[in-house]
Amino acid sequence: MDHFIYESGVLHADGVSVERIADEFGTPTYVYSAETIRNHVHGLASAFAALRPTICYAVKACGNLEVLRLIGSLGMGMDVVSGGELERAWLAGVPMSRIVFAGVGKGDDEIRAGLDGRFSPLMGQKIEQASGPSAADVSQRGPVACFNVESEEELEVLAAIARDVFKGTGRRAVAALRVNPDVDAHTHVYTTTGKAENKFGVPIEQAARIFARFGAGSEHAASLDLCGVHMHLGSPIYTTSPYVEAIRKLLMLADSLAAQGTPVKSLDIGGGFGADYQTGRTPSFSQYAQAIVPLLKERVDAGLKIVMEPGRTIVANAGVLLTRVRYVKRGTAKTFLVCDAGMNALIRPSLYSAFHFIWPVRVTPEFLPPRREERMSMGNLTACDVVGPICESGDFLAKDRPLPPVKRGDVLAVFGAGAYGMSMASTYNDQPLPAEVLVTGETAELIRPRGNIVEHVRHELRGG
Repeated sequence: MDHFIYESGVLHADGVSVERIADEFGTPTYVYSAETIRNHVHGLASAFAALRPTICYAVKACGNLEVLRLIGSLGMGMDVVSGGELERAWLAGVPMSRIVFAGVGKGDDEIRAGLDGRFSPLMGQKIEQASGPSAADVSQRGPVACFNVESEEELEVLAAIARDVFKGTGRRAVAALRVNPDVDAHTHVYTTTGKAENKFGVPIEQAARIFARFGAGSEHAASLDLCGVHMHLGSPIYTTSPYVEAIRKLLMLADSLAAQGTPVKSLDIGGGFGADYQTGRTPSFSQYAQAIVPLLKERVDAGLKIVMEPGRTIVANAGVLLTRVRYVKRGTAKTFLVCDAGMNALIRPSLYSAFHFIWPVRVTPEFLPPRREERMSMGNLTACDVVGPICESGDFLAKDRPLPPVKRGDVLAVFGAGAYGMSMASTYNDQPLPAEVLVTGETAELIRPRGNIVEHVRHELRGG
């Protein structure tokens, strides 16, 4: 699951007390466990080894450069959905040949940067890097491995831009068409992406016509190599059946495309695997693989390339958010723990009604949590609303959550916060962004300092 464990009543990340991290770096602070990330990457790669997949981590889940450098060093590629994420992946040392560029609304400038480093916003910038390719060499940067294209009009734009960028070179933009298989992933309405009513991809019924127009032998083939099919069903997905249903549909599509003379060389099955927000909530990597690998193994042996885009399943359980209790407010109806982190630091509970296990980082023996569950079964717990400092009634991290005795100054850990925590954080109410710390063994390194008001207003000051 992860390497956040109570030792002598104090929560530790790998070999470091998170209480010490809170004292040294302050709160709110995101703490990531390098060992957990490594274990998840290796576990996923091992489970799907029979498919020899290209595994591209979804940068949107957690995009800190040091986290990306760690994941890239383990052989992972990157799945990016914006020009900004593209540059992050590059700065983290991940070669463009291991990057897939997705996203429903790519700008022309972002597409150009994904085709040729001369169009990167890093051109002319002096940026020091700890690892990876030098920013000075960005002009020599080649194209991404593949564009995951979301619409027919985007294919037109990609083909036209590639024709201009690659003029006279014989090079082409490689693309996969994202199809919408109309499969219900049974997740939150905001994170379901594979249904017919979602904005993502094209209806699977339109794919054959689009491949005929843009695929092999078409007028666009000189600048565009449309050779793949992509899907992403949403996240988190806690059963294997949506993948089985969708992959079967895509394989039938691939067969029909091959019959019309536009063969599919790659199949990107997306991501969406769940995380253990509660102990044992999600299937293991091997359980996902047992359902998916048999559907694809024969095709892979015949030459089909498989791409995967995990995000949450790699980093969610690898991160906790530390927040300090500022006030304990006992009202007539309930008790509020007013903390220094709220929806500005972690918006998932407010936005998705998402559950995160929350517990004090220091507890007496009778309150050591044997599992992470919404309703812990131990005595002397008080139902509390864990809320933040934001002036919104929707500002909360948990509601009616049974917790051990807590007082002003205590530190709480919000578990499973490594995915879509810091990446969705904001400065609403002019609250500073949290700090980020990466723990490797017995070393805790500050990988992003806490924000401050000077940074917020610098560009608004006259002459600033």
